[in-house]
Amino acid sequence: MNIKIGIIMDPLPSINIKKDSTFAMMLAAQKSNWEIHTIYQADLYTNNEQARALTRTTRVEDNPEHWFDFTSEQDIALSSLDVILMRKDPPFDIEYITTSYILELAEQAGSLIVNKPASLRNFNEKMFITQFPQCCTPFMVARDTQRLREFVEKQFQEEQQDVILKPLDGMGGTSIYRVNPHDPNLSVILETVSENESRTVMAQQFIPEITEGDKRVLLVDGEAVPYALARIPAAGETRGNLAAGGSGVGVELSERDHWICQQVGPVLKKHGILFAGIDIIGDYLTEINITSPTCIRELDQIYSLDIAGDLITCIKKYLNQ
Repeated sequence: MNIKIGIIMDPLPSINIKKDSTFAMMLAAQKSNWEIHTIYQADLYTNNEQARALTRTTRVEDNPEHWFDFTSEQDIALSSLDVILMRKDPPFDIEYITTSYILELAEQAGSLIVNKPASLRNFNEKMFITQFPQCCTPFMVARDTQRLREFVEKQFQEEQQDVILKPLDGMGGTSIYRVNPHDPNLSVILETVSENESRTVMAQQFIPEITEGDKRVLLVDGEAVPYALARIPAAGETRGNLAAGGSGVGVELSERDHWICQQVGPVLKKHGILFAGIDIIGDYLTEINITSPTCIRELDQIYSLDIAGDLITCIKKYLNQ
């Protein structure tokens, strides 16, 4: 069976192959002799009810000097692809949502979409944790600044802890604030992060164990990779995100980590989320990333794993069902 895979991603010339999980997936697909079609969001369109795209058949090479060649261009029905990976980074804006609608047409025509388009729309990566309160510290989602202020005050009075404030559509550690009731800038921070109460914000109790790292745990078809990348904040930072200057250290999953994955994994599988990255600080779940989770290449290098290969094996299983 000559499997054709489409990969919707950021521009291939601009990626850092040393860290790019999508590139790891491309290498794994090529190793399985799959035909790779690179697709950008602007290439997608519909002709009546048919989802189509301009695609570029692609050869990849794990070479930082020359990592890809486009071998041909073709305008095809997306249903001619056996599987399509949606790996475009946020922002999760109207263009992202429109892409999910187009992919849903391809799904209805028989293509396997990873991750399922409806689930990409339905499960915001910050809000998703609200389905697993047993795994989380106290949190609030609101845009009323007085209500958020009261949450900040309560956490400080009852738990002696600060609070993390973040928008629901951020990534890479952007626009994240650590606050307490005595912060002289609390009012302006609340105004800024909520855009004067026009944007909904997530507030979470601060977890001091962030100094030991924000653990990224990858799950393939609901099953956790047994190691995580603990992203250690830079000196003077609260955020562990690698994009915010954090450094990555490999760690084995703890018993608590495994328990959290057992809570989350079956729900991911039920909703067609074959590849996800959950974030755990200390003993608590903080985010569930399903759009374009990263850290494959780092964990592969540290532990001699083949996470993308495991994903390809998983996809083969679904294609054969």
